[in-house]
This record gives sequence, C-alpha cells and structure tokens, in this order.
Amino acid sequence: MSPQEQISQLTDQINFYTFKYYQENETLISDQEFDFNLKALEKLEAEYPDLKQEDSPTNRVGGTITKNFNTVEHKFPMLSLSNTYNEAELIEWDERIQKILNGSPYEYICELKFDGISLSMTYENGILKRAVTRGDGAKGDDITANVKTIKTLPLSNQSRFNFPIDFEIRGEGFMPNTSFERLNAERLENNESPLANPRNAASGAFKMQDSAEVAKRGLDAYIYQFLTENETFKTHEDSLIAMKKAGFNVSQTWKKVPDIQAVIDFIEEWKTKRHSLPCATDGIVIKINNYAQREDLGVTSKSPRWAISYKYKAESKSTLLRSVTFQVGRTGAVTPVGELEPIELAMTMVKRATLHNADELERLGLRIGDYVFVEKAGEIIPKITGVDNSRPTLMTKEIEFPRNCPACGTELTRKDGEAATVCPNEKGCLPQIKGKVEHFIQRKGMNIDSLGEGKLEILFENKIIDDAADLYFLKYEDLIGLEKTHLDELTGKERKVSFKEKTVQNILDGIEKSKAQPFSKVLYSMGIRFVGETTSEKLAAYFKNLEAIKAADFETLRTVPDVGEKVAQSLIAYFQDEDALHFIDKLQAAGLNFVEENSEKQAESDSLAGKLFLYTGSFLNFSRTELEDKIESNGGKLTSGVSKKLDFLIVGSEPGPSKINKAEQLGVKMISESEFQAML
Repeated sequence: MSPQEQISQLTDQINFYTFKYYQENETLISDQEFDFNLKALEKLEAEYPDLKQEDSPTNRVGGTITKNFNTVEHKFPMLSLSNTYNEAELIEWDERIQKILNGSPYEYICELKFDGISLSMTYENGILKRAVTRGDGAKGDDITANVKTIKTLPLSNQSRFNFPIDFEIRGEGFMPNTSFERLNAERLENNESPLANPRNAASGAFKMQDSAEVAKRGLDAYIYQFLTENETFKTHEDSLIAMKKAGFNVSQTWKKVPDIQAVIDFIEEWKTKRHSLPCATDGIVIKINNYAQREDLGVTSKSPRWAISYKYKAESKSTLLRSVTFQVGRTGAVTPVGELEPIELAMTMVKRATLHNADELERLGLRIGDYVFVEKAGEIIPKITGVDNSRPTLMTKEIEFPRNCPACGTELTRKDGEAATVCPNEKGCLPQIKGKVEHFIQRKGMNIDSLGEGKLEILFENKIIDDAADLYFLKYEDLIGLEKTHLDELTGKERKVSFKEKTVQNILDGIEKSKAQPFSKVLYSMGIRFVGETTSEKLAAYFKNLEAIKAADFETLRTVPDVGEKVAQSLIAYFQDEDALHFIDKLQAAGLNFVEENSEKQAESDSLAGKLFLYTGSFLNFSRTELEDKIESNGGKLTSGVSKKLDFLIVGSEPGPSKINKAEQLGVKMISESEFQAML
C-alpha cells in the first residue's frame, strides 16, 4: 500500500471511530489501538507532509501558532437576538408574529441558550475551511486552528446527508464543566490561581495563540444553525435532524411546540433542569420553525423578527450576613464586601458578595446578622440584593463605613456627585499599588499569564518589586526559592506557592513575551484614570506614539473619538506627574512598544479632507469601526462630542437624543448614511 493510500485509510478510519464515539456513544476500538493508529498517521504525515489531508484527525491535537487572528467578513451576518425576561413580553412578541403572518398557522422551535462563544464554521467541498468568532456581527476573528481541536466537530461532512458541498454551520463553543474542573485542579497543582468560571475560561481558550494548548482545554460546541445560499431544508426542525445525522453535535434539548403557551411550559420545565447540563445556560431561544415564514417576518437592522431570547432571572437565595469587610481597589475606591454563610448558587459555592458602595449599603438597610438575598449577576458575580425579612434575627449590628483607609489609614474622601469613597494615598497605599500591577499584567493588558495574584503577593512581601516596570528587570536569582502558604478563596484550602525552577522560567518567559504587545495594550496597562481599553486603542490609532499624546493639549485630546473632558484632563494630569514619567522611562528602557505599528491606514481619497465628523445610532452598511475607518481613510477627522467645530453629524437608526438636540441647537448639519456615502 502506498503512503498516500495508508494516510487516506488511517484518516478515514480514525475520523469514523471519533464520530462513532462522540456522536453515537459507540466504542469500536480500545484507547490503546486508537492512540497507536493516530501515532502511525502522525509519523506518516511527518514523512510525507504534502500528503496530509485537510480533515486529518491530527489537526485536533493542535500545534499551529497564531500571532494575530485575521479578521474575516461573515457571508451571512451574525445578528444578535432581542431579549426578554418576562412572559408578558413573549406573548406580545407572539401577537406581532400572528399579525404579520396574517392568521397562517406556525410552530416554534425552543432551544437552550448555551453560554459560551458564538462560532461560525464554513465547509467547502465538504471540508471544514474556516471557523470565525461572531465579532461585531459583520466581521469576526479567524480561529480555525483552535476550533479544529474540538473532537465533537466533524472536520469533513462524512455522510453528506442531503447537504450541498458548500455550507455554513453555527454553534456555541464552550468549556464543559468537567474540563473546567480538571483545568482548575491542574492549575492548583502548578501553584496557579484557579479560573473563576467556565464561560471566561472558554472565551480565553478559544483566543489562545497556540492551538496545542487549546487542545488541552477540552473545549466543545453545540451546533444550532445551518446556512447555505440555496434552500436545503424547509424547516429548522429538518435542519437540526439532518445535522445530527451528519455527525454534528446538536444538543437534544430542543423541542418543537405548537404555540406560545407551550413555549412558556418549556421555559418552566428547564428553569432548574438546565443546571444538570454539562455547561452553563442562561435562557431559551425561541424561533419560528418554517423558513418561508421567517422570510415573511424579516429582520430589523439589529435582530431577526422571527426569533427571541428569553433570559432566566438570576437565581436568588437567602443566607446569613456574617460580617462586612472593606477592600481597596487600584483606583483607591473602597468597596464593602459581604462575608456570607456559604451558599450554593448557579452550581458554585458563594461565600462573599459585593455591596458596591456606601449608598448601596444605605439603600439596602443592611445590618450584620441579617439574612440577605444573594444572586449572581449574569450568573457570575455574586451580589446582595436585599434583606430577607421572613427570617429575622435577634442580634444584629450596624454597619459603619470607615472614615480612614482600612489598608493605610489615610482619611477617605468622596467628591460631590460621585458614588465611590476613595483613599487619596495613591502612591503609598499598598492595595492600590498591587492593583495597578494586577491591572498591568491582565490578559487585556500586557497578558503576563505566568504571574498570578499569589505570586505577586510574594514579590511585594519580599520587596522585590515596587511597580509593574520592575517586572522587566527581574533576574532568575531574584525569584528562585521564594514561597508562601495562603488560603485560596475559591477552594477554602491552604495552598503553597513555590518559585521552583520551572515556575521561575515561566514567569521570566511570560514577561519577555509581553514586550511584543502593541502600543495600545501598553497604554491601557499603564492604568491612566478613565483610559479604558477602547480609549487606548483610539488614542494609539490617532496619535501613533506616546510622545505625541504627551505633547497634546486639552483641545487636541478632545478631538479624539471616545475622549471626553474627564479623559483629557486625566491624561494631562498623568503626564505632568514626575512619578508617572519615571515609570514610563523604566518601561521604555525595558523595550516596550510606544509606537503604533502598521498605524497608517490606506488612503482611499481626500473627499472628506478638512471635515470633522461624529456619528450616532446604528448603520445598515457599516459597523462603528468600519465607519470610523471610512472617514479617516478618506481624509476626514473624528471627534467625540457635538460642538460648533463639528461639520457633520451622521445619523443612523435609533440615534442618541442628546446628540441630536445639541446639533440642532448649534446648527450642525445632520446627514443620513446614504448622504455620507454620496460624499465619498
């Protein structure tokens, strides 16, 4: 048998065994034999790389390194769904359906709304070619190598069950609870902080740069939609049945129902039953079954009229408020935190819940010793919502908000009109200093994931670092042998953090790798007050480098999209601070990026040259980013607010009334999307 025939045969056999195991729960060969065949295929592909097939099962073990994810335009826009939290609105939606369909009979399909990351997979000639994130609905990131690691996802359409050779499927990528628990156990073993929840863990895993690491995460996906240019199925029910038969992982929790009352019954049935599923859910999606009727109902600029999402209200339980502690964040804001009698909520044990600020304490009227209602916002962040008066207690104690910082003793301040009570000792309050370093290393910032909260604590306790810039001057001998035992808040168990040889090398490698982060990430990581992730991107794109931002005056800063008065004032104050300038000098000496690479946009024309634009509302042919790019690539400039200097306010659907009113008062010319396109 030739190498090509051997590779083809092994590829087909292993894919068939995988399909049988994951889709039909049949084990046709032993694990040992399966691994033997896979290793044989890997060896042949290594010897004859040109003969490797696109649907090779070796793709599932990963190995592709992706430095940047390419942006891909969706062939079919990924519209978001309208949401509702109550039955009355569902009934109103059903009445609108009846009216548009003019009395024609119709059916609904009810599906569980899985809580993960939306994915779009394109098959060409029956082979998986692309997997893309939802992004802004019009464009998303190409994460094909990472999605191919999902073992339940066919790499080719084996059965070709009534399918055209080219089609698209959509689904929800997620991290199963079992994978999440295994991953956290491994992290604890390696002295790393456990991840907070499966949803965030999945989102982070799908965007990892090394697909071999993604393969270790045990990700999965449920498929819920079939798309093609030509009509293949008459109903959504037909497509779900066909996709399941073709080997796609369609969750069998869906149900066809005849009317809105049956929809409500389905919602009630799954209210608690959903917690037994292998991944998180947050509601039910209701869709018209018949595709022709969907065409009649149509879509709005944001969502289809033929579908709606019912969101379950957050689970709420009553427990004892044992005490209240006060935490200091990186901005100096002091946050009260309720220490609770442990209670299980949405499949996790909750011991603490935020109380936000002094106003919230007063509004709720809490006392230590009260029984309180606790729920999870978005089924993630626990919060106290009120007092359970049905469970009164005899011994309660008033909660006093501290006058001085619980960390450094400095007198707290609170500005008029602001909710936060703040410690002004920004440069001497340890939690604020630590918080700035935690902000600096986080995934959205410099992404130094080898350093966790426990490891940072050791560095501060041993006076090895004073700020984030010091990380770049650490040496092997500074770290080796450091250790500390502490109580892990998520597990309630003692855990020793030790700086052994592998740990130290991972930290140093992670710090070195972070030097490649772009200027916008560095700017965000610096922690300038009011300068968030989006604003950092806008500043970096507008000014191109740090020196230009430092030199900009108030009026110049205000011309940048997303930069309001507060942000402009904060930037000017930051770059006048000697300590901040010294911090920047250290970062520059470490070799971080302070110039935006590839910042030049390709010029299309100068048709908008010298004109200042602002926009409001949603647009048919542009996302926000696309509209901004179009203005700048044709010579125009963007501003963040309505003023007399503004030349044009582009008005889309559902515009902001404040911008419209101010533009009318100042006599600013307002144009439609089509008028803007005509100017090009």
